[in-house]
Amino acid sequence: MLAITPGPDNIYVLMQSIVNGKKSGIATVLGLMSGCLIHTSVVAFGASTVLQQNPKLFFAIKLFGALYLVYLAYKVFKSSGTIELGNDAVPQKTVAELFKQGFIMNVLNPKVTLFFLALFPGFLFSETMNKVLQFYVLGLLFILVSFVVFGAIAVLAGTISESIKRNKNIGIYMKWLQIIVFIGIAIFIMLT
Repeated sequence: MLAITPGPDNIYVLMQSIVNGKKSGIATVLGLMSGCLIHTSVVAFGASTVLQQNPKLFFAIKLFGALYLVYLAYKVFKSSGTIELGNDAVPQKTVAELFKQGFIMNVLNPKVTLFFLALFPGFLFSETMNKVLQFYVLGLLFILVSFVVFGAIAVLAGTISESIKRNKNIGIYMKWLQIIVFIGIAIFIMLT
């Protein structure tokens, strides 16, 4: 659900695909997903060490994560709910440039690390398995799901953009879907 909801990354993939073609959209997706490996590593090695040593801090991180997700839901609630598509500001770039830009966009986005830190501890699934390995499993699952969704956006860019242009209410539906997903995950994090 998180990968489907519109955000800067999937809108960027959509615009690159519309302007430069599917190949460019896929290159952007691969760059973005490669950046997620960096965030997964930061969370896995940093958070797992801290979490093993301090259960109270683990609870604080879960609480912070849930509050962060509620804050994101509030920000979405306050937004207009419109999706603007205009390709006049999207420059032509090579596949390598798009991969690099997607990677850098993702790696330099501190919200992704905060998001991973907020989300992943609530989904740790084993008391006996190494926490670093669990974080990598979660990270790779997130990357796989996001790759499928973002890849579909890249391949279906023309159809998606026409649907968005025809149905002005789609932004409102996606806005509320995003709010429900953020609040739902926040509740799940606090209950696990």
